Amino acid sequence: MSSRLPLAGISYGLLAYLIWGFFPLYFRQLGHISPMDILSNRTLWAFVFVAALLTLRRRWSKVIGVFQAPRQLARLSLAALLLGSNWLGFLWAVDHQQVVAASFGYFLTPLVNVLLGLLVLKERLNGKEWLAIGLAVVAVINELIALGTLPWISLFLAATFGTYGLLRKQVPVDALSGLWLETLAMLPVCLIYAAWQGGQGHAVFTLAGDLTTLLLIGAGIITALPLMAFAAATQRLDLAMVGMLMYINPTLQFLTAVYLFDEPMQTSRLISFGLIWLGLLFYTVSMRQKYRRPPVAAK
Repeated sequence: MSSRLPLAGISYGLLAYLIWGFFPLYFRQLGHISPMDILSNRTLWAFVFVAALLTLRRRWSKVIGVFQAPRQLARLSLAALLLGSNWLGFLWAVDHQQVVAASFGYFLTPLVNVLLGLLVLKERLNGKEWLAIGLAVVAVINELIALGTLPWISLFLAATFGTYGLLRKQVPVDALSGLWLETLAMLPVCLIYAAWQGGQGHAVFTLAGDLTTLLLIGAGIITALPLMAFAAATQRLDLAMVGMLMYINPTLQFLTAVYLFDEPMQTSRLISFGLIWLGLLFYTVSMRQKYRRPPVAAK
């Protein structure tokens, strides 16, 4: 692999995770809009934007191929419902000044992936991975003791995104075609919601031409762009490097919440984050050892 290829991959990865990391700043500008309204617009405009890209790049054949495979289409539809639920949970967290909790959830996601691998795919875990899961469990228990309730929004975001990733890996379709199909699956729910709101005199979709409208349309575009960059990164980097870059997103969300949104950071929550960060360290070391291990020579 040439030195330029990893550099390009790292650049694409950084672009994807930087955009995702600054999502709270973007969606905070839409704080006067309900999370379900934002989700509906985000879904619609991502659907339109990705359809235009598929047309320009002449990639509809891959989409048609999924329609001819009902089992793959069913899995992708279920993945879309999980992704839409994750988007809605994240928008709720931003709207309710819970961005620290959201970042905690996204830090938990890699460890949820390890747990899903154990429970669903029957993968064997090594000692470092068991330790990482154990630290995550202790962190959640610490949150329960400190807050008096489970950190449900963190667990919800981690569970939905982790399970989405598991299902998404089982459908061999590229990121762009997959996103269009996922937004297609979400669209009926959003249109039904828009019709219901319209009957009560509230327009969910609007082309008023003001800043709010532009931000709502832009929400669809910035949904697609980091996914395209992420797909380009995964084609050029090994999974160990992609996994290391993954922490940029929740780190930026964490810093945004604490230093720009002035969300409180109690000592107990800092302990929870410390446990998660330690667990992620063990997870990262384990992942690097797995994917950097030289192949066994054939005898």
